Amino acid sequence: MPESSVVLFDGVCNVCNAAVNFIIDRDPEGQFRFASLQSPEGQALAAPHGIAALEPSTMALIEDGKAFTQSTAALRIARRLKAPWPLAYAAAFVPRALRDVAYRYFAANRYRWFGKTEACRVPTPEIRSRFLSA
Repeated sequence: MPESSVVLFDGVCNVCNAAVNFIIDRDPEGQFRFASLQSPEGQALAAPHGIAALEPSTMALIEDGKAFTQSTAALRIARRLKAPWPLAYAAAFVPRALRDVAYRYFAANRYRWFGKTEACRVPTPEIRSRFLSA
């Protein structure tokens, strides 16, 4: 299991915030830490990997210094959650180009379909330690 796994997410995206809650609820061992792409910590992690932090179009997973984005990030996260979510990793057999077309379509429309918030997510005291910035 990777020593450090950080999920970078769009802190003003309602879908992204829901995804963070989803991960937290299904990751009782606390394998994942989180940082908003709008935060200084998120920007510092995103920059070396060429991830656009100020205009985020993807959720990213940083594991042991390697960045995974779009559908690959989502599948790598799913395989480490409690059952039944690791089964979703079977979709990794679909060519990445096809998976990412669907991911980009959804990402391009997420604000219109689900809206966005005015500020980044503020974690509850119980999960604050899992966020790189609070």
